[in-house]
Amino acid sequence: MSTVRGARERARIEVTAAIKDEARRMLAAEGAAKLSLRAVARELGMVSSALYRYFPSRDELLTALIVDAYDSVGAAAEEADARARAAGAPPRARWVEVCGAFRAWALAHPHEYSLIYGSPVPGYSAPLDTVGPAARAANTLIGIVRAAHQGRGIALPPLPAALRAEAERMTADFAEGLPPEVTAALVAAWGQLVGLVSCEVFGQFNRVVEDRDAFFAHAAGQLAHAVGLPSV
Repeated sequence: MSTVRGARERARIEVTAAIKDEARRMLAAEGAAKLSLRAVARELGMVSSALYRYFPSRDELLTALIVDAYDSVGAAAEEADARARAAGAPPRARWVEVCGAFRAWALAHPHEYSLIYGSPVPGYSAPLDTVGPAARAANTLIGIVRAAHQGRGIALPPLPAALRAEAERMTADFAEGLPPEVTAALVAAWGQLVGLVSCEVFGQFNRVVEDRDAFFAHAAGQLAHAVGLPSV
């Protein structure tokens, strides 16, 4: 009985992977707004009722693709930081490495990047299942700053009095142990990082930035400075 169950589980994993692979192909060809279960089933030679046993709705398939994408870019960020730490890199260098890994993943997976950081999909509302995976890449950067704060210390960015209450709320929500000044700077830096990468992925840097590797490395270093990380 266990052998039969194992074979069924392997078959289910294989079919699920095939469904998601075909859905990603459709994302690349037509965009998320045109994704449909019927179209995926047709391309795979399945009847729609069979596919519904794996993903009961388009939104559940989209959620699976979104979680996979967030987990993939999050893993890329975490692995980059682990390599930098193993090499004895200081916090600023770790930050730049993680930012670079985020950019490299986006350039290698532009359609998946668009799915999670581009325009919202009409009619789709992301469930709570996506929150944890979505935070992985940003949490890697927060972890670098937290380690620096607990170690050699960091410079506190300026914080307007009118923003302090909001910065304190954000700190309590996702950056416990950091000064509110740093939390506000981190949120701004994350927004700027996504903006920089989006400009490159979506072609906004065409005929503007030629040496994009050097430009991005400089910009990532500036973001590290903005959150208070020391230069060495």
